[in-house]
Amino acid sequence: MTAAPTNPTWDPQRYLTYAGERGRPFVDLLARVEVEAPRTVVDLGCGPGNLTALLAERWPEASITGVDADPSMIEAARASAAAGRVRFELADLRDWLHSAAPGSVDVLFSNATLQWVPGHLALVPALVAALAPGGALAFQVPGNMGEPSHTLRDEIASRPPYAAHASGAANPSSHDPGEYLTALQDAGCTVDAWETTYLHVLTGDDPVFTWVSGTGARPVLQALPDDLRPRFVEEFKAALREAYPAGPHGTVLPFRRVFAVARRG
Repeated sequence: MTAAPTNPTWDPQRYLTYAGERGRPFVDLLARVEVEAPRTVVDLGCGPGNLTALLAERWPEASITGVDADPSMIEAARASAAAGRVRFELADLRDWLHSAAPGSVDVLFSNATLQWVPGHLALVPALVAALAPGGALAFQVPGNMGEPSHTLRDEIASRPPYAAHASGAANPSSHDPGEYLTALQDAGCTVDAWETTYLHVLTGDDPVFTWVSGTGARPVLQALPDDLRPRFVEEFKAALREAYPAGPHGTVLPFRRVFAVARRG
């Protein structure tokens, strides 16, 4: 029997490296949400709260709540500039969804979070049920799990001596836009689903490692013991440098994102 994946803990400062690049999908998703005057807005997986603040700017009259399962992220969010305008709640997304009153939310927003929830496609009916009539569910997930930034991590982690420690690490997964489209339509929504590949130009030493060590690779890095982690890091950095060579203007990281905005009828 395979052990259940171990939930990672997060470092808000590490996560905020390349905050501008990480924020672009949030802004692009928000621009496609056509709800004029919502009363209740919830950001599922709000992280350190820097992007939740954009929801408060968009809808200054709304009651806005940010939800995240990581205590460090919630601590950073509560200390952020958004804290005076947004209520931040420590909760697992699934627990929050279980306790949400049906039809109680006008905008349910989730940026780069659902990929960490195993079987999240099955949550679509419950997410839609939390929406008020005319409310919108908007989410974005990475769609780059087949890229070297992920496959190299998995390949190296599957080798001895790392495999014995890394096999239980949480591993993100997502679906293609068409699958989300169908699931949301089946739940009674009108849907706008699309994908975008961003070409992030990163600078600095080993920038792709810096990027992934704050998100997708973090569970593996945390699972490794202190005496093995430096060796893994060096192997992973070397493989990433070969896969993403630095150019005269920086290192280009192609990053595919999958989006959906669903309106409840």
